[in-house]
Amino acid sequence: MSASKSSLGALTLAAIGVAFGDIGTSVLYTIKEVFGSGHVQFTPDNVYGILSMVFWTLTTIVSVKYVLLVLRADNNGEGGLIAMLTLASRAVADRPALRNKMLLVGIFGACLFYGDGVITPAITVLSAVEGLEVVSPTFKDWVIPLTLIILFGLFFVQKRGTADIGKFFGPIMILWLMTIGALGLWQIMSHPEILWALLPWYAWKFTWQHPGITFIILGAVVLCVTGGEALYADMGHFGKKPIRIAWFFIAMPCLTLNYFGQGALLLSEPEAVKNPFFNMAPDWAQMPLVVLATAAAVIASQALISGAYSVTKQVIQLGYLPRLQVLHTNVKETGQIYMPFVNWMLFAMIVLAVGMFRSSSNLAAAYGIAVTTDMLITTVLTFFVIRYAWKLPLLICIGATGMFFVVDILFWASNLLKLTHGGWFPLVIAGVIFTLMVTWKDGRALLNQSLHETSLSLTDFLESIFVAPPTRVAGTAVFMSAEQGTVPNALLHNLKHNKVLHEQNLFVTVRSHEVPWIGLNKRLEVEPLGHDCWQVMVHYGFKNDPDLPKALSHITGRGIKLNPMTTSYFLSRDIVVPTIGKGMATWREKLFAQMHHNASAAAEFLKLPSNAVVELGSKVEI
Repeated sequence: MSASKSSLGALTLAAIGVAFGDIGTSVLYTIKEVFGSGHVQFTPDNVYGILSMVFWTLTTIVSVKYVLLVLRADNNGEGGLIAMLTLASRAVADRPALRNKMLLVGIFGACLFYGDGVITPAITVLSAVEGLEVVSPTFKDWVIPLTLIILFGLFFVQKRGTADIGKFFGPIMILWLMTIGALGLWQIMSHPEILWALLPWYAWKFTWQHPGITFIILGAVVLCVTGGEALYADMGHFGKKPIRIAWFFIAMPCLTLNYFGQGALLLSEPEAVKNPFFNMAPDWAQMPLVVLATAAAVIASQALISGAYSVTKQVIQLGYLPRLQVLHTNVKETGQIYMPFVNWMLFAMIVLAVGMFRSSSNLAAAYGIAVTTDMLITTVLTFFVIRYAWKLPLLICIGATGMFFVVDILFWASNLLKLTHGGWFPLVIAGVIFTLMVTWKDGRALLNQSLHETSLSLTDFLESIFVAPPTRVAGTAVFMSAEQGTVPNALLHNLKHNKVLHEQNLFVTVRSHEVPWIGLNKRLEVEPLGHDCWQVMVHYGFKNDPDLPKALSHITGRGIKLNPMTTSYFLSRDIVVPTIGKGMATWREKLFAQMHHNASAAAEFLKLPSNAVVELGSKVEI
């Protein structure tokens, strides 16, 4: 029992350090942006109304929707939009048209994560560093350079992994949450009547009196729930119970106290509206608060960066991106990875965002659209999961998700008002990545179709060559093939140029599936073809770590003797020639051809040894 309690406590602490960084730093800018927009007249009644809206937004979207409902929709223990997408797509597998549309919508939602991954580090670090302006106006010119230096340092250390610094995330976030809760409580003590805003009456009253203004400021109010999606995405790392405990007993009480503390401060000092969070602290505590806020912002950014690596790896496994270099930063934890291309592209976009918008207030205009669109997509996918996978009655499904759908639509529509003020930025990022993903997926499908139409049957080919067999040489040859049952081009080249065939030959096809994990007991399918040749199918889930030599090491005992020292790997590489008027638009064909040319070798992705040989195959038109 004590071991169980200790494990639960450790998981809860770790969850606070990883999953709550984004939503935990939303206090830096939410109230400031609501009143800083200029749409809300500064009156005590309006302060009550805004605080009530913030509290009930947290309650409805995070507490009820994500923590109580969405966390129940796990895919073999995994969460996140990709996991929800696979659940929903499997639930409607008998409706192919609906499933294809759902996959496109879900993949676009995953692309929006990259837009969020650009805005979140920029706005959180910039908001934290802007606290220096409260300490002294002379620091104003240092805000942008210092922000960029901090962000560069954060991205530079990614290649070292988070194992060494990750253990400090939990305690730092606990300190951060306790600090913001204490600051809020200190301010509330001077105006305890502000707690009346916990009643939903004040939110309804403000909405009834100012319906137009309410719709406009929803785009700022929603900033308080940015990071709610991360609680679902990180479920696979920590489990449901630690996340629920961390939210209801630590994060939500501290966030609520701080928001209401900012409201109490504004009742007594309206001029503090320029930056109510940092103005809550006494003068002697402002500089330490800036340092702590910066540390919390770095942790929030780290979660988004690690999430970007994870999402990229998953979409590669699902076949929506070419294989990219994946480096493991921890020999014990397969989830701790570093992707250089993703890392520095993300940093470049963040630098662009900071340089373009130059303040957290301007970035807030760009923030929200990606978040609310993902929230809306999650709600829609949840409906299909509980209706077609859980088989709940239609009325219950509509009742369970209908309210959230209406709320999400209102927040999403309000954020569309910010489209011309910066909201276009994350949408452009998502649109570009979505175009790349869909082009790669379509191009590979056309390429595989072309290869299938022109390929030779493997069984027929082997029967023909063993009528007059070539010279056999010692060792094992592993031929990679995209299509099971077809002759790899590398085999044809080997026979043509070397005129030999290895003693043992494995024809291996790797398949990725729309499930997070596939265990070792289901990893391999082996079919004997005769003459010491075998057809091997290797299965991976989208969160499995592809390691072909390790997977094939479990093949021993099935009539195959696999010696790593005498095993050679052969990969076929096709030269893609785009054609006009077939398959895709010309510009997409050229884009696919360029992506195919620039893609990293599969040997690196599958962790093949250095003796892997890459053979160039015949030209293939798409």
